Amino acid sequence: MKLVRFGEKGQEKPGLIDSTGKVRDLTSVIPDLAGEALSPASLNKIAAVDPASLPLAPEGARLGSCVARPGNFVAVGLNFADHAAETNNPIPEEPVLFNKAPNCVVGPDDDVMIPKGSLKLDWEVELAFVIGTRARYVEEKDALAHVAGYFICNDVSERHFQIERAGQWAKGKGCETFGPLGPWLVTTDELTDTSDLAMWLEVNGEKVQNGSTKTMIFRIPFLVHYISQFMVLEPGDVITTGTPPGVGLGFKPPRFLKAGDVMRVGIAGLGVQQQTVVPFQL
Repeated sequence: MKLVRFGEKGQEKPGLIDSTGKVRDLTSVIPDLAGEALSPASLNKIAAVDPASLPLAPEGARLGSCVARPGNFVAVGLNFADHAAETNNPIPEEPVLFNKAPNCVVGPDDDVMIPKGSLKLDWEVELAFVIGTRARYVEEKDALAHVAGYFICNDVSERHFQIERAGQWAKGKGCETFGPLGPWLVTTDELTDTSDLAMWLEVNGEKVQNGSTKTMIFRIPFLVHYISQFMVLEPGDVITTGTPPGVGLGFKPPRFLKAGDVMRVGIAGLGVQQQTVVPFQL
């Protein structure tokens, strides 16, 4: 299934994409795409519904984040061998973990806002997933049973904050609008193999990232296992898994985003996002 959230900001409703590509309203089935609504039992309940029996969403309705505000938003750094190389970093011996602020999550086509004091705003196409079943000290062989589905994340980053302002990477990762998610959440029964998905990102029509999940160092089953050794993952928690090469920081000289720039972000089978960069707004 392809699941979405649609409607104005703060008023999104759950929906699914039917066989004709139209959005159907799931409000009568689940309250939102969050928490226990992402459990196996809930997803089975959705799958049993005839999409034609559900009302259509308004034509042209905005798509919000495909997961409602997560309780936890964990990211994995330097998780692609070719991206580690472009940033002159060694291959990590263990996953590099950091948090993005849960309230940085926005819709797939919402504007990305330049934060105050920003000097080096950057892009990162990433494969993300959401937890559907509580994960606590999970064995790697059992890990995928805890995943509800997959989607695109643009891990928007401010490199001056992240690298040059000292301390944790979180400084450059959790600003407002730094977490576009979607357009769809694709459930694990539909996307069964994430080992070689094409990933790309364009800035103003120029393809700057053109990679694949095949160069991912730590795969999703291992990440669920690993992260669950350090924290309990709850239904609705989001994990984003790293980016292939082609980020602005990796260019020589580096290239960074400015107001008016347009990003298009895609992963095979998971759709396309598009964001416009806008100046800081109160």
